[in-house]
Amino acid sequence: MVMRLLLLLLCGLLFSLHAPSCAAATDTLSRGRSLAGDKRLVSSNGKFALGFFQVGSKPSNNTFNSSYLGIWFHKVPKPTPVWSANGEHPISNLVSPELMISGDNNLVILARDTIIWSTQANITANSTVAVLLASGNLVLRSSSNSSDIFWQSFDYPTDTLLPGAKFGRNKVTGLNRRIVSRRNLDDQAPGVYSNSLGLDGSMRLSWKSSTEYWSSGEWNGEYFNSIPEMSDPSFCNYMLVNNSQEVYFSYTLLNENTIFQVLLDVSGQWKVRIWDTHDWVTFSYSPRNQCDVYAVCGAFTICSNKANPLCYCMKGFSIRSPDDWGLEDRTSGCIRNTPLGCNGSDKSTKGMTDKFYSVPFIRLPANGIGIKSTTSAKACAELCLSNCSCTAYSYGQGGCSIWLDELINVTADDNGEILYLRLAAKEVQSWKGQKHGTIISVSVGLSIVALVLIFLFVIWRSRKRSSPQMDNDQGGIGITAFRYVDMKRTTKNFTEKLGDGGFGSVFKGCLSDSVAIAVKRLDGARQGEKQFRSEVSSIGIIQHVNLVKLIGFCCEGDRRLLVYEYMPNRSLDVHLFQSHGAVLGWNIRYQIALGVARGLAYLHHSCRDCIIHCDIKPQNILLDASFTPKVADFGMAKFLGRDFSRVVTTMRGTIGYLAPEWISGTAITPKVDVYSYGMVLLEIISGRRNSGKESFTDDDHARYFPVQVMDKLLNGGIGSLVDTNVLGDVNLDHVERVCKVACWCIQDNEFDRPTMVEVVKFLEGLAEPDMPPMPRLLHAIAGGSPLM
Repeated sequence: MVMRLLLLLLCGLLFSLHAPSCAAATDTLSRGRSLAGDKRLVSSNGKFALGFFQVGSKPSNNTFNSSYLGIWFHKVPKPTPVWSANGEHPISNLVSPELMISGDNNLVILARDTIIWSTQANITANSTVAVLLASGNLVLRSSSNSSDIFWQSFDYPTDTLLPGAKFGRNKVTGLNRRIVSRRNLDDQAPGVYSNSLGLDGSMRLSWKSSTEYWSSGEWNGEYFNSIPEMSDPSFCNYMLVNNSQEVYFSYTLLNENTIFQVLLDVSGQWKVRIWDTHDWVTFSYSPRNQCDVYAVCGAFTICSNKANPLCYCMKGFSIRSPDDWGLEDRTSGCIRNTPLGCNGSDKSTKGMTDKFYSVPFIRLPANGIGIKSTTSAKACAELCLSNCSCTAYSYGQGGCSIWLDELINVTADDNGEILYLRLAAKEVQSWKGQKHGTIISVSVGLSIVALVLIFLFVIWRSRKRSSPQMDNDQGGIGITAFRYVDMKRTTKNFTEKLGDGGFGSVFKGCLSDSVAIAVKRLDGARQGEKQFRSEVSSIGIIQHVNLVKLIGFCCEGDRRLLVYEYMPNRSLDVHLFQSHGAVLGWNIRYQIALGVARGLAYLHHSCRDCIIHCDIKPQNILLDASFTPKVADFGMAKFLGRDFSRVVTTMRGTIGYLAPEWISGTAITPKVDVYSYGMVLLEIISGRRNSGKESFTDDDHARYFPVQVMDKLLNGGIGSLVDTNVLGDVNLDHVERVCKVACWCIQDNEFDRPTMVEVVKFLEGLAEPDMPPMPRLLHAIAGGSPLM
C-alpha cells in the first residue's frame, strides 16, 4: 500500500514538472472564452500580442493607473502599443475588464457588466472568432469560413501604420483609414494631429483636422517627393493604388524579422523607426523641423528649433500643466502670470494701462487681422489696447496687424519680425524691481566683456594683416578674377556640361593657354560681392594634393562662378557604377580610399577653421589623369550662407550617405563626413551601390551590403565582397582592413566613429583597427537576430 502511494506521488510529481503553468498562448479568441488580466493573444509568428495594458507612470488627467485593450510588439521589451481599442474610454485599474465575443457575435470589452467598447459590426454568421494575425491585424471572422471577415483593426488604425495595412479611403463605402496621434505618451485618446491620404494620393498632416501643415508631395511611382528617404530600398517595398474603387498607400517589409514602425508621433511628426536590441532608432522625420508642426507648443509659447527644450513660455507667462509637458503634451500651452487690466477696468489695476513687451525675431502667427486704416505703430498699439480681446500687435512692412485671444504657432526666426506682446502693467512693474539688484553685477560683467572684445580685436587685426588680401584683379594669392564674358567664351556659352551638383552645374572650359578648366555655376548664392570675394579667398588658400584646386572666380551682378582645375578621369561614381567607366584595380581603389581620407583629415584638422564637407559621395570624388583622388565641393556651404556647425534646418547631403544624427535633425560635427566616408569605402570595395536593388548572395541579409560586410567580418569569406570585375591580385589583408575601417566609420553613435586622422593611420598600416561592433541600425535591418 505504501509502495503504491509512493508511485502515485512520483507520477504526480513528474506530471507537474512537465505540465505548463498556464495554457499556451493562442492567436484566437472564440465564443465562451474571455481575455482578462495578463492573458493575451499572440500572433502565430510571435511578433504581436493583444491584451490589456496599463499606463499612468505619472498622474495626468484621467490616465493615471488606467487600462486599455491594445496590440503591441510582443518581442520589444519597451512597451510600444501600435493599436488601442478604448482610447477615449480608459478603464480604472480598480475594475477588471475582459474581452469576449458577445451574444450578437461582436467583440466587446466588458467592465462590471457594462460594455466599454464594441466592434459594432453587422454579423451574418452564426458564430464568430477573433484572431490576431501575423501582420498585427485583429480580425473578427466567421468561425467556419476564415475569408468571411466582418471587422478588422486595420480599418480603424490609431497612431501606427503597420506593414500590409491600407492607409487611405474606400471611395465606395466612404471608409477613411487615417492615422491620428495619441494625446500624450500615456493617454491613448486621439490627439490633435492626424494624417490623411487625399484623393490625389498625397499624404497631409493636419492640426485638429483643419489646419494643414505638411504634405508628402506627389507620388512619383516609387516614393513621395517630400520623403526622399523612401528611395532607399533597404527596408520596404512601397505601393500606392488609386482607382475608381479606392485610394490607399501600403508597404511591406523586405525582412519579416525586422521590427519596423511608421507612426504619427505625439509631437505631430510622421516618423519611421526601427527597433534594435535596446531602443528605437528613428531615421526619418516629417516635417524635419519640429517647429513646422502647427501649434506644437500650445498657446502663448515660442517654438525654436535651436532651443533645448524646444518650447518655452512667452515673457509674463508660465506653463499651464507641467505634468502634461512632461508627457510631451504641450497643447495646454502657457498661462498669464498676471491678468490683463484692460485699460484699468480691473479694480486691482485701477488707473494702470496694459503695456507691450517687444519680442524680436519672430515668425508671426498666420491668423493676424490686418488693419489698413492704421498708418503708424503708435496708432496700431492704441487700437490693440482699445480691444480687451487683443493680445498682441505688429507693425512692419505689411502695416498694422493685431491678434485676438490666444497666440498660437509663434516661431523663433532669425529673419523674423517684432511681435509686441500685451502684458499687465503690474507684470511689467515687477520686472523693474528685479533689475535694480543686478545693475552692479551687470556693469562689472560688461566691463570684463569690453576688455575681452578689445583683446580679441587686437588678435583679429594682427591675423588680418598676415592673411592674403584681395585686390581688384585677384581673388587672393594665385586666384584669378575672371570676367563673365570670358567665361562664356571659354565654356562655349556653357554648352559642354560635365555634371550637376548640389550647388549648381559644372561645365568644361579651356583657357587661352590650352589649360582645361571646370566652371561651376552656383545656384542660390545670395552674398554681396564683398562677402563672396572673402569666401573665395578663404577657400582659395586651402591647398592639398587630395583637394580640387580653386583657380579663380567670377562675380558680376548676381552671377557667381567658381573655376577649378579640370579632372580628366571624371568622378569616382563613373568608374564604380557606370558601364562606360574604367574598371579600377584593387591597388588603385586602395589608394583612392587613402587619398580621400587624407583630404578629409586636412579639412577637419589642418585648416585654420574646421571645414565639414557635408556631402561626401563618389560623385564628389574626382580623379586626375593618374587616378589620384581629389575631394570636390568642400567649403561650398559658405556660399549659400549655411552654418552647419549648428542644428541643420534643411535636408543636405545625399540619401544613403547620411549619418543618423543628420537625418534626425540634431547638431552635426565632422563625424557626419566620417559616416559618409565609411559608406563610400563599402562602395569602393563592391563596385556597387550599398542600397542597390540587386542581390549579392542568396542569404537573408543580401538586400543591404553593409550588413553583409559585418557578416563576412565575423564569419569569414571577406574576399567574396570585392567587385568581381577587378582584375589581378587582391590583397585580402587590405580588404579586411578597409571593411573594418568602414564599419567603424558607420557606427550609429558619432563618438564611436574614428576621426579622419585615425582613419589615415589605419589605412597606412600605422595602427590596427579592432573588430567593430555591429551598428545598431544595421542590426535592426538584419531583423535584430544574430548574423549567420
